[in-house]
This record gives sequence, C-alpha cells and structure tokens, in this order.
Amino acid sequence: MDPLFGYLQHLMTIPDGMEKLLNVPAQTYVRDTKAMAGTPADVKEYADRYAFVLDMPGIKSADVKVQVENENVLTISAERKHDELADANVKYIRMERRMGKFMRKFTLPADANLEAITASCQDGVLIVIVPKVPPPEPKKPKVIEVTIA
Repeated sequence: MDPLFGYLQHLMTIPDGMEKLLNVPAQTYVRDTKAMAGTPADVKEYADRYAFVLDMPGIKSADVKVQVENENVLTISAERKHDELADANVKYIRMERRMGKFMRKFTLPADANLEAITASCQDGVLIVIVPKVPPPEPKKPKVIEVTIA
C-alpha cells in the first residue's frame, strides 16, 4: 500500500472520541426526549375506541395541548410553570415536583377516526379518546336469477 494513501486514509478517519463530540444531540432534542420519557401514559384499546390516559397533576386544562401531526401522530404536550405568586424571599429546601414541559407522541393505527378525537381533564388525569372508524360492511354477493330459455 502506498504510504501517502495510508496517511490520507488515517486523516480521513475520525477517532471515536472526536465523533462523539461532533455528534452531540442538540439541547432541544435532549430536553424533548426527557419530557417524553418522564410522562407516563396508559393506552387502552376498546372495541370502538382507543383511550390515552396521562397523569398531569397540577396542570390546568388550558395549558394542555392535544394535536394530530402528520395525519397519524397524536401529540400531547403541556407545561407546568413555577408558582408565579411565590414570594421572592422564599427559599426552597427541597423541590421534587417536576417543572417544565411534558410531551408524549403516539402513532395512531389506520382505523383511528382523526375527526372525532376528544380530550378531557379531571382531577389531574387527562383522557384522550380516539374513536375507531367502523370497518366497512362486507359486500353481499350479487345473486343473479337464472331464467329458463
């Protein structure tokens, strides 16, 4: 092998450590990933609908956003803000309640009726109902009457 070619190939190869530094995920990606991982959800399937149940304690229903993206992705997001009325002289000794953005994305099945999605929030529990499109009725075979000639 030509020594010049070997040297050029060595220069073109990025060591693993450098590659990791160059491919650091964006801060918004990391934030969104943490928000998605920290929001537990139950997904239930019934005969006529799907139900998405998420715990959202302390979040006002006006701060919850439910939308459908790309025609089949259900996105549920919200934001819990710090208490704006808190006294400036207050010092937190411990702060365990999570503040910030919450988000979950679910790929909806083909039989989801996107036009009839409803959402309700009660006692800190968000329930999103996605009705199913009823399956088409099977076509009945056409009966042809045989006449005697």
